[in-house]
Amino acid sequence: MWSVRLGGFLLAAALLLAGHPALAEKRVALVIGNSAYQNVPQLTNPANDGAVMTATFKSAGFDVVDYRRDLTARETRRALRDFADAARDADIAVVYYAGHGMEVEGSNYLIPIDARLERDTDVYDETLSLDRILVAVEPAKKLRLVILDACRDNPFTRNMQRTVATRSLGRGLAKVEPTSPNTLIAYSAKAGSTAQDGDGKNSPFTLALSRHIATPGLDVRKAFGFVRDEVLKSTANRQEPFVYGSLGGEDVPLVPGVPRVVTQMPVAPAPVANPQADTRRDYELAMQVGNKGALNAFLAQYPDGFYASLAKLQLEKLTAEENRAAAVEKARTTEAERARLAALGARKDTLAKAEAEARAAEQARIAAEKATQLAQQQAADAEKKRAEQQLAAADNPRAATSPAAQPVAPEKGPQVASLTPASQPADLAKSVQLELRRVGCLTEDADGDWGSASRRSLSQFNRYAGTRLDTQAASADALEAIKLKQARVCPLVCQHGYKSDGDRCTRIVCAEGSFLNDDNDCEKRREKKPVAKRDGRDDEDVPSRRRSRSAEPGLPLPAPSVGVGVGVGGGGIGAGIGMAPGIAKPQAQAARPARSSGQIYCDAYLCRAVRPGCHLDYRGGGGPANNASVEVCN
Repeated sequence: MWSVRLGGFLLAAALLLAGHPALAEKRVALVIGNSAYQNVPQLTNPANDGAVMTATFKSAGFDVVDYRRDLTARETRRALRDFADAARDADIAVVYYAGHGMEVEGSNYLIPIDARLERDTDVYDETLSLDRILVAVEPAKKLRLVILDACRDNPFTRNMQRTVATRSLGRGLAKVEPTSPNTLIAYSAKAGSTAQDGDGKNSPFTLALSRHIATPGLDVRKAFGFVRDEVLKSTANRQEPFVYGSLGGEDVPLVPGVPRVVTQMPVAPAPVANPQADTRRDYELAMQVGNKGALNAFLAQYPDGFYASLAKLQLEKLTAEENRAAAVEKARTTEAERARLAALGARKDTLAKAEAEARAAEQARIAAEKATQLAQQQAADAEKKRAEQQLAAADNPRAATSPAAQPVAPEKGPQVASLTPASQPADLAKSVQLELRRVGCLTEDADGDWGSASRRSLSQFNRYAGTRLDTQAASADALEAIKLKQARVCPLVCQHGYKSDGDRCTRIVCAEGSFLNDDNDCEKRREKKPVAKRDGRDDEDVPSRRRSRSAEPGLPLPAPSVGVGVGVGGGGIGAGIGMAPGIAKPQAQAARPARSSGQIYCDAYLCRAVRPGCHLDYRGGGGPANNASVEVCN
């Protein structure tokens, strides 16, 4: 009897568990909040956002909630390895990350707090790729969910050195297409845009996420739809969250819920059902997924009607964006190849072919850009019209169900030519100005006013970049052309008294005794020379070249030399002695009115100096009373 009762109890328990499979699901979550960055300014919200999401997952009854804060690269790898072990037998695995992230060459990377990123290639060593995060959630059976609140403006890119000029560093995160089934990747802002931190302790995205993601019984895709609507409203349509990936047809809630039973009171007749309600719901769900596969699936089920036309416009927009991205990449690669061939000194025919390919690729890029703007404007106008019709239906529900109030498919045709550009003029002008400042062609502030200074700066860019952009107004073509330049284009020009030092002008400081000349060079000052006076009253003003060299004090005197001549003859003895001029004192020489030869004449009675203007002439012979030398005067 006891065994029969036990068997009945086990059978009932098995049936109960079979009727509620969600009760047996294992759910695990990893939360990472990086705020204390070591080499860039710290962030305030990520740590707070991580704490909020940790509390949200714990209150939702997750089996494992691992919260890690301010992780280095090594600690992040260890956390992902531990979480992958926890997700081995899980049905739902969630990774939430808040902090800095970046896109390089179309791939996304999460930045630990100890990253330096001095060069663009450092991302491969100091960061963790999004693919590494997907590996951690891959063991989950039912849902693999990665939530990234990492689309902030990245401070690393401002000082990062480009090792290759053509390597692209994107704004925000790049669009992804998960290859694993049952995988969703949620961005706080759509690809190519940045998210806001908000004015409070938490970001707008995380606040909305904590309100909707853990709603019992709510499909995760629907929850992200509510998050998107709330963030758009709180940021005045400046930030739009986005979800990439796809799931099956069944609802996949993070928190299982009991189906609600609604009892209808017979006091009033049931309202007339709106035939467009199901179609609208499925269209909104396809838009939340946001890829071509979801829109094609919607069109397969609803091939005609208003929402089918909207889906086709969205498909055209996605196709135009893909073509534009391919054209931009083609223009970049062809320009890089042309520059490489020019640097290598290639043959003229080869270089001409490369230049032709670069021009063709640039023209294709411009055409793709215009087509993208057109498709975006068409889709935006259609969505605006749909929103207006929904608002009118909300104000008058009875009229919304009448056939006359049913939405009409947007018209296509010649009206497309009258569309205005999708971008706001002020925002586009400011974006072009910011890019012109980055490449060194604009020195004024980017204020969104396209004036004479902006036109001159774009003309400078045309001159040094070899482009022919229209300078009268800011355009998307100009914006894309400037973005292709990774380094300074316009040379740095400094005013007189300053010199270029990298990307800035520094004051020129000359050494003592030098001055700055008109050529912006330091020149040594010349000493003031004494000027001779006509009256000769000041002996110091007499030029040195007019003074006697022997009268200058301190000059060495030449060593004296003496020559003696003796003659012996029958009449007596004669002697002659000659001395060099240097034997006399410089003062005595300067005082003599005429210069003597320096020779001395001697006879039997005395010796005397040879008279001025005379000299001794040796005649030979000599002896007592007979001189050998004779004084000869001119």
